[in-house]
Order: sequence, then C-alpha cells, then structure tokens
Amino acid sequence: MRRPADAGRDARGRATQGAVAETNTELRLAGGAPPAETVAQFDVRCTRLLDSDGTARAALPDFARDADQLTSMYEEMLALRLFDAKAVALQRTGRLGTYPSCLGQEATAVGIGRAMARADVLLPTYRETGTMLARGVGMAEILLYWAGDERGSNYASAAAKEDFPICVPIATHAPHAVGVAYAFKLRREPRVAVCVLGDGGTSKGDFYEALNGAGVWQLPVVFVVTNNQWAISVPRSAQTHARTLAQKAIAAGIPGEQVDGNDVLAVRAVMERALHRARDGGGPHVIEALTYRLGDHTTADDATRYRDAADLERARRLDPLARLEQYLVREHGWSDERDAAARDACSARIDKAVAAFLAFPAQPPTAMFDHLFEELPAALTEQRDSLKHE
Repeated sequence: MRRPADAGRDARGRATQGAVAETNTELRLAGGAPPAETVAQFDVRCTRLLDSDGTARAALPDFARDADQLTSMYEEMLALRLFDAKAVALQRTGRLGTYPSCLGQEATAVGIGRAMARADVLLPTYRETGTMLARGVGMAEILLYWAGDERGSNYASAAAKEDFPICVPIATHAPHAVGVAYAFKLRREPRVAVCVLGDGGTSKGDFYEALNGAGVWQLPVVFVVTNNQWAISVPRSAQTHARTLAQKAIAAGIPGEQVDGNDVLAVRAVMERALHRARDGGGPHVIEALTYRLGDHTTADDATRYRDAADLERARRLDPLARLEQYLVREHGWSDERDAAARDACSARIDKAVAAFLAFPAQPPTAMFDHLFEELPAALTEQRDSLKHE
C-alpha cells in the first residue's frame, strides 16, 4: 500500500485565519480506489467588537449602546485593577498569604459576571476576582479568604450564596460543574453552571471528562477557558499542539468558540448568547477567552525568569481598560475629570473594605477542625481539645 504524503499533518486538520477545519485525510488505495469521503467539518470562530484602539468593528449589541452600562462596566474593571494592586501590596507587607493577581484579565472577569443571571452558579478558579465582585462578593470577604480565613467563603451576597468557593486545584471543579448542571436539568430549573478555568486546566483529564459528560447529557453548563497564555511558567505553545483550545469541545460534541478576552463588550455578548442557549435547553458550550496575564502567576512567582519582556510589552498595548476608555472618550464624552472621580470613588471603596478586613476578629486555633468532618475522628478530637487548654 502506498503511504499518503503528509498524512500526519492532514490528520490533525488544517488551520485557517479565525477558523479550524477538521477534515479526513484523502487515502488513495492501491489499484486506484477513490478517496475517502469527508464525513464532518468544524469551525472555531473568534468574536471581537472593539479593536485595540477602542474603535467599534461592527454594530454593537443593545447593552453596549447604553452609556450608563458602558461606564459602569469600565468603573467595575477599574475597581478590580485598583483592588488587585491593593491586595498585592497587602501580601507584600505580610497581611495576606500568597495572592494571584488578575492584572490584564479584567475584561474577561467582568464580562462573565455581567452576563450571568442571579440564579446561575459560578464555579471559579483562583483568578476570578472580578467575576466574584460582579456577583456581589465583598472585597473584605475576598481578602479574608486570601488571608487564610475560610469565613471569607461564606458570602453574604444573595446572588453568590450558592456559588462555589475558590478552587485552587487545577480543573477539579469541572466535574463539579457537570453535577450542578445535572441537578438544574433534573429539577427543570432555568439556571446555568458557569465553570471558569485557565488554559493549563484544559490539559487535565478532569476537563475532558467533564466535557464528555456535559455533552452526553446535554447539560446547562458553560465552560470558560481564560487563555492568559501561561500555566504558571509553561507557555501555551508547550501545553498542546491544538490550534485553539476551543476546538477541544468538538470531540465531546459541544460548540466551541473564541472571544477576544480583552474586549469586555465581546466577552459579555458571547457569554450572554451561550447562557441563553444553555438556559433554553440548547446544552453546554465552551468559550476560550484570549487574554494575557500581565503580572506574575502569584506573589510567590517571578515571571521575569521565564517570560520574554518584548511579549509582555506587546500584551500591555492590548490593555482592556484602555480599550474601553478610548471608546468611551470617543463616543460618550468620557473625560479626565470623570476618570479621576471614578478612581477616587473606587479607592475609597477599597480603603473601606481593607479597614473592615483588618478589623475582622481572628478565629481561635481550634477553628481549623470545624469543617473537616461531619463527626471529628477521635485522634483529631484529642488534638482540638488539647488546643483549648493552651
């Protein structure tokens, strides 16, 4: 039998600008047999509404024509950036534990949060601070969590009350999202589970297993892959040979698409469409948000050891806040005075949250045993009781 030329390359599919086409390799057998029939083709599309300079590329969705909504989203992103910087400063001065900065990912986080309905359930990883804030989680609660106090996960917000706590293990919450969505389907509730994970999480078995289950059962769940190009020090190029991360949904029979994760308008629009589809019985969806982690992986990391300075500088020019600000200046008369006033208001809100966090009474050492087991084993009971007498 004659070996077909470039069979290995073709079997992985040919990539085109903005699309990935998966086709069967044409195999010609000895004796002049006809080529194999193409049985399926798939596209992965990318949505962007604002260019990097804040210019609208096409007609915007209804919410994006509302000046009040646009300014509130900008102010939400601004508050997130200032809060993020304050959290890093608190860690550097010993008042927080290790903290994961979300610098550069504000548009993805806020876009997800603004698209979700109150009744939906968020299953975050550890860099979804902006989505949590949009869901009503308090800044002081987030600081409390990163200071090592689990009371920070007991959200006061009604919208976030059923949201899952921060997930530090990679992709382990993806199967949990399937379970949540299965419950929604069984109860016939018009709710959606939103599972957010990083690009590195898509290489884990938990992610593939979750996609497979969600696809088989056609569950109301949206998986958002925040592709910030780095899984700690491992670049996107070393994680997978797939042309996109969104195309990983195809094997599970799930729609997958990309969105410009630095364009808050595009993220919200794509999320709203996917959520509406899932809520209406259309099944699961995968969204890959293309962004860049401008800071270190966490405050325990030094990204200068593995990241090229030129790449970082190119990414800074795609700043999501600057993009929306330029659009507001051009189309809605946003001014330096209004921007300064917004910064002052955000800073005052953050200062109030920090003061509340620092004034929060510490828990006794015995609190570490409170949520381990329904009934504490004898050995741990002895340890807890010994602390009571110290």
